[in-house]
Amino acid sequence: MKKLFSVLLVAVLALTLLSACGKNNTSDKPATNTPAAAQDTPTTAPTEAPTETPTPAPFDPAAKGEGVMTYAQYIAAADEDEVVIECFVQAHQSWWNDKITVYAADPDGAYFIYEMTCSEADAAKLVPGTKIKVKGYRATWSGEIEVASGSTFEIEEGTYIAPAVDVTSLLGTDDLVKKQNQFVSFKNLTVVKAATYKWDGSGQQGDDLYFDVSNGKDTFTFTVESYLCGKDTDVYKAVEGLKAGDIVDLEGFLYWYNGVNPHITSAKVTGSINAKSEGVMTWAEYIAAEDEDEVTIECYVQDHQSWWNDKITVYAADPDGGYFLYEMTCSEADAARLVPGTKIRVKGYRATWSGEIEVASGSTFEILEGSYIAPAVDVTKLLGEGLSDSNTELHNLMNLPFTAKGLTVSEPAVYKADGSGQQGDDLYFRVLLNGRYFSLVVESYLRGADTEVYKTVEGLKKGDVIDVEGFLYWYMTANPQLTKVTVVTPE
Repeated sequence: MKKLFSVLLVAVLALTLLSACGKNNTSDKPATNTPAAAQDTPTTAPTEAPTETPTPAPFDPAAKGEGVMTYAQYIAAADEDEVVIECFVQAHQSWWNDKITVYAADPDGAYFIYEMTCSEADAAKLVPGTKIKVKGYRATWSGEIEVASGSTFEIEEGTYIAPAVDVTSLLGTDDLVKKQNQFVSFKNLTVVKAATYKWDGSGQQGDDLYFDVSNGKDTFTFTVESYLCGKDTDVYKAVEGLKAGDIVDLEGFLYWYNGVNPHITSAKVTGSINAKSEGVMTWAEYIAAEDEDEVTIECYVQDHQSWWNDKITVYAADPDGGYFLYEMTCSEADAARLVPGTKIRVKGYRATWSGEIEVASGSTFEILEGSYIAPAVDVTKLLGEGLSDSNTELHNLMNLPFTAKGLTVSEPAVYKADGSGQQGDDLYFRVLLNGRYFSLVVESYLRGADTEVYKTVEGLKKGDVIDVEGFLYWYMTANPQLTKVTVVTPE
C-alpha cells in the first residue's frame, strides 16, 4: 500500500512540474534559472557610439572664389581691363551720392576702390574686416593703381584685418611702390614742414592736410585725407599740431600721387630734434649773440664746400634757421662723414662778415646721433620785394636752403664778380624779377666746373627764364649760392 501511494505521489508531482513549465516558457530555448532579484532589475539598452561632428576647415582669407583674380593678376592687368576681386574692407572715405571709396586688402596686397557704387544702407555694413566681391575696371591715375569709379560689390562671408607693414626702410627706394595701398607704418621720421590746409596752403580747417617729413636723406609729402579722417578725428588734430623738428611715428594707407603720398590715419610725436643739450644755444640765441661771443650750437649738415688743409666750410640748419660754419677745423677722414643730414655740435666764435652771420674760422665739432634735412624755402615773392636788410623776413632765412622760380636772365655769367677770372672760378650772373635786378653765384668750392649747375649757368643767355635752388648766403645783401638751375623756356 505504501508503495502504491508513493508511486501515485511521484506521478502527481511530475504532472505539476510539467504544467508549470508550459505556462512560463515562451521560446524554444531552455529557461534560464535567474534569481528573483535579478528578474526585477530593468534591462538597459546598449549605448551607441557618439557620432563625431566634422571640424570645419579654418577660414583662409587668401582663398579666391571661381573666376576671381589673385592680387598678382589684378596688378598685372592693363588699364580698362575688367576685373573681379575678393578683398576685405580696411577703411573707407565718407559715403556720398551713392558712392563710396574703399581701402581694401587681402593677405597678398591691397586695393584702392574709387567711388564704388553703394547705397547709404550698404555703406553702414562696410565695417573694417568685411569681405566683398568687387566687379569693375582697372585704372591708373597719377601712378595710383585702382578700381575705377562705378564698380559694384556684394558682401561675402569672412573677415580679415591686415597688419601694418613697416616700410620706413623702403622710403626713397623703387621697392616702395610694391606696397602701394597697403596699411603701413613709418618710424622716427622728422617733420620738416608743418601742416597746411590743401597742398598749397590755400585752404582752411576741414580741408586735406599736407605736411613734409624726412627720413634723414629725402623729404616726402604726407596727407591727412579729410574724407577719410576729418577735422574732428585724433589724427587730424595731431597733425595740425605738428611742428618742424618733431620726430613722429605714423600709420596710414600707402596711396600714390606722382610718387608716395600716404593717407595718414595715426600720428604720434616721440621726440624733437629741436631739443638742445645743456649749454647749447637755440638758433635765436645764436643770432642774438654779439660778434666774438663764444657759441655752442647743435645743427645738421646740409652741404659743404671742398675740404682743404684740415678745414671745411659747412652749410648747416636746424628747424629754426640756418648756419654758415666758415673753415671749421676738420680732418679729411671726418670730412667724408659730413654727409647731408648729419648732426654736429659746434664750438667756436660768432662773427659777421659783410652782413653774413657765421661761426668764425677755427671752430671745432663732434658728430652726434640724429639726422635732418631742411626743406627748401620758396623765396620768390621775397626776392621780388627787394634784397635790402630791411627785408626782415628774407634776412631771417639767411643760410637756409631756398628755391626761387621764374627769374629772367638779364646778364649772362662771368668768371669772378668783375669778369676777370677763368673757368673754374666762381660764376656771377644777373637776373630780373618783378622789376628788380640782383646777382646770383655759383660758388666753385661748393659746385665746381664739372658739376651740372656750373655748366648750365655757363650756357645761360639773356632772356632765359630759370628756376633756381641753393643756399641764401649774404654778401652786403642777399647773394644766393646756387646748387641747381633749371631753364624753363626754350632756348
